[in-house]
Amino acid sequence: MFVKLSVLLVLLMLLVPAEAQDLNFIYNDGFNGRSGLNVSLDGIAEITQNGILKLTNDTKQKSGHAFYPNPVTFKNLENDTAFSFSTNFVFAIRSEYTTLSGHGIAFVIAPTRGLPGALPSQYLGLFNGSNDGNFTNHVFAVELDTIQSTEFHDMNENHVGIDINGLHSVKAASAGYFDGRFKNLTLFSGKEMRVWVEYDGTKKQIEVTMAPIDVATKPSTPLLSLKYDLSTVLYKTMYVGFSSSTGSVLTSHYVVGWSFRINGQAQDLIASKLPKLPSIPGKKRSMLFTFGVPLISVSLVLLAVSGVLYVINRKRKFAEVLEDWELEYGPQRFKYKELYIATKGFREKELLGTGGFGKVYRGLLPSSKIEIAVKRVSHESRQGMKEFVAEIVSIGRLRHRNLVQLLGYCRRKGELLLVYDYMPNGSLDKYLYDQPEVTLNWSLRFKVIKGVASGLFYLHEEWEQVVIHRDVKASNVLLDGESNGRLGDFGLARLYDHGTDPQTTHIVGTLGYLAPEHTRTGRATTSTDVFAFGAFLLEVACGKRPIETQGPEDVILVDWVFSCWNRSNILEARDQSFGTDFVAEEVELVLKLGLLCSHSEPAARPSMRQVVQYLAGDVVLPEVSLLGLSSSGVTFAHREGFDDYAMSYQSSIGTRFSHSSYVAESALLSGGR
Repeated sequence: MFVKLSVLLVLLMLLVPAEAQDLNFIYNDGFNGRSGLNVSLDGIAEITQNGILKLTNDTKQKSGHAFYPNPVTFKNLENDTAFSFSTNFVFAIRSEYTTLSGHGIAFVIAPTRGLPGALPSQYLGLFNGSNDGNFTNHVFAVELDTIQSTEFHDMNENHVGIDINGLHSVKAASAGYFDGRFKNLTLFSGKEMRVWVEYDGTKKQIEVTMAPIDVATKPSTPLLSLKYDLSTVLYKTMYVGFSSSTGSVLTSHYVVGWSFRINGQAQDLIASKLPKLPSIPGKKRSMLFTFGVPLISVSLVLLAVSGVLYVINRKRKFAEVLEDWELEYGPQRFKYKELYIATKGFREKELLGTGGFGKVYRGLLPSSKIEIAVKRVSHESRQGMKEFVAEIVSIGRLRHRNLVQLLGYCRRKGELLLVYDYMPNGSLDKYLYDQPEVTLNWSLRFKVIKGVASGLFYLHEEWEQVVIHRDVKASNVLLDGESNGRLGDFGLARLYDHGTDPQTTHIVGTLGYLAPEHTRTGRATTSTDVFAFGAFLLEVACGKRPIETQGPEDVILVDWVFSCWNRSNILEARDQSFGTDFVAEEVELVLKLGLLCSHSEPAARPSMRQVVQYLAGDVVLPEVSLLGLSSSGVTFAHREGFDDYAMSYQSSIGTRFSHSSYVAESALLSGGR
């Protein structure tokens, strides 16, 4: 009997995880095994030569994981309650670009190492689109997030959040710490910071605290405090570690040191013993030296004179307009020299396109190797430049997957240069009109339409201020590397506080997309954006511009679609290049929604929130017959108020622009704001 009990006891011991319930470990002098502890790596994670855990490298759209190699017992086997635990670690996030970062880092407790099926970018290597938020995940994480992802209701682009089974944080706060008063911290500053994560199994209390590296003692007031019983989340044994991911901006995520303990306070990390972060590489020698006076082979005196002249000319060449009030914008203001080098001197070979406001060039920033698009806009030092630039900088803080990122600006002589994220697949109108051999199928067009609608909804209602784009059209919708539609060109955008009244008085935009009330009053609103979006809907579904010349007349697209609907055959208006490869219900929805958004009365148009709901199928579109449209004179555009900008004449179904007033679709009415 004694032998049987002994054998049973041995078997039970073998079944118990290798880690004791009072597990305690610390990586204070590196992760390369010097302390006798190894770490399990996955994805692009690696250990640097001096022992720093580097979760990501210069690879886009990838994830990196690092876990303590053995399973950890997190629950009392008798009463199935989670043990208390404590951890602290030192991290640093370094971006290749001073104003943007490629997503964040997360401390994570998970059932498995490697988190199979998890995606990079906004998913932080933790979840994917199908399992995010599922209670079956059994994942606890603390995210240090540097991107505002609206689909997860992130509060801003620099926050700390407690995540349970998904990336919609249960509780979150802007990154910072309390030292008498709250002090902000920038997560991707490149500086080392400490984080403490503690769970009290008795009180069922989670606390997260952070501070700069030189603050050795944990602040008494936590950044986050949450009452939550992790017994419902954690299994008996789990794996503990870190996860991170990259997006389109190259970013390196480092963990310099890490301490962890079950049922007790984790040991403090000693800063002096931590391995040192790699030094930031110096900028490469300027390519401007290659633009000097060629082949000077004269005497030293002539060489010196030429050198002086070269320096003077170079200063003139790269002279910028810089006023005191611009100093506060710091990283948002690019140097002209940097943009000149990036675009190879604004060479014609780098030209991406030409619009009413200027030319757009492709560029490659010499220091960060980030691809950019640079738009050169004439500004002529007009009044209100300070307010205009302030708005440009504010718009640069917009973060949405369906908006082209405005990175910053530069002012030089009589022009303003706007710097955008580069979209490799170019503008949508190129595929609609300029490349007949390339046909965009309906599913891709519908995806783009829904994406642009989501972006406009974010501008109108979801951001901290209301942003009116004022130039929604196919040529301003760009396709990224995955053919997602992104609304770009914010050079005409205006913003104002929610609940206030916009006061714009200049008519700007493109003929065919201008709401009738805008042409009368010069006042742009969210409703005028909806009108332009209606023209965009019809443009994409029909493959025709809002105004096209056919013979002696101009054909107004909204009239054509209306006439097809009036003949009970609205699908006749669709782009015939689809053939039979389209979903009739979706095409009909888009065409009718285009008519609704193009209504002459602003009050009859839906909001972008409603548009998104209609396109998603969450709300049924009202019958077009109920909109008050008829062929007996109900108009989509008013005659009144069109002075020298547009003349008009009465058609059988509404007011049309006359041929004499028609201006090429890309021409802008006014450069004013």
